[in-house]
Amino acid sequence: MESQVRGGTRWKRFAVVMVPSVAATACIGVALAQGALAASFSVSGQSFKVTTKQLDGTGFSQYGALDEGYTLDGKKTVHPVAVSAFKQATIKSLCQSVVTPNIPVLGNVSLILRAGDGATPVKAENLYIDVAQLEADATFRGIDIGVAAKDASKGPGMKGGGEQSNPYGFAQQADSVTLKDVKQTAWATTAGTFKLSGLKMSLSTGVKECY
Repeated sequence: MESQVRGGTRWKRFAVVMVPSVAATACIGVALAQGALAASFSVSGQSFKVTTKQLDGTGFSQYGALDEGYTLDGKKTVHPVAVSAFKQATIKSLCQSVVTPNIPVLGNVSLILRAGDGATPVKAENLYIDVAQLEADATFRGIDIGVAAKDASKGPGMKGGGEQSNPYGFAQQADSVTLKDVKQTAWATTAGTFKLSGLKMSLSTGVKECY
């Protein structure tokens, strides 16, 4: 029997493509929750929103950079960011959300990831967040402002990879930092390890974001 067609999409074929992807995503989520994988979150051509109730980090550094990526139609793009780096971080009530717009038939689709809402916080090592916008109540301890990015020795070092940054550019660093009531827009998050306790992921139509 011919598979049902709506808006040019053959739904049985759509299911054949999507089910393995969803299964793979679930397996990756379980591995991350168990701290078994290095983690990298980036959405090509899209920023995503992040909120946390509290982030406590040690070995902090921050410097400017350019992130390279691609738009949804494959065009190369560059985004200015402030890279916030932590040797170690614990995060209470983490939420990450991204909205993919204008999917045929479905329209906007939102993905939300939540973790660390219980007694055990999210834990990360060698955490890098490429931030476009940040709101928080911040406390820095042992802070140095105006060091060269290459000389920010308190943090985990400059990220590298697809990042473009001036090693002699402005940077700041601190022994430790506490950020409360965080709201931020980011282009990428990477970590050596990222243990997501109480991980929950949801996918829904419409625009649903962390804030």
